[in-house]
Amino acid sequence: MSIRCTVESAFFIAWSALEKSGELGPPDESANVILDAIEAQLRLGERRQLMLANRAIDVYRAHAAQSRTRHDCEARFG
Repeated sequence: MSIRCTVESAFFIAWSALEKSGELGPPDESANVILDAIEAQLRLGERRQLMLANRAIDVYRAHAAQSRTRHDCEARFG
């Protein structure tokens, strides 16, 4: 399987899982976070679709949690 197909499949898996769980945020930002996470893993040699997708989901969730925390702090102290 080509790298392009691997990336597309991993992205679709991650996107679908986050969408079904209701965690998906703004589409552009969400897509960038997921793709950046997949790309970083590819640079390290990972090629398994499910591993790419699962790690991208973890990165996305950490990003979303950090964004919520930052937003909450700004709301309280802003």
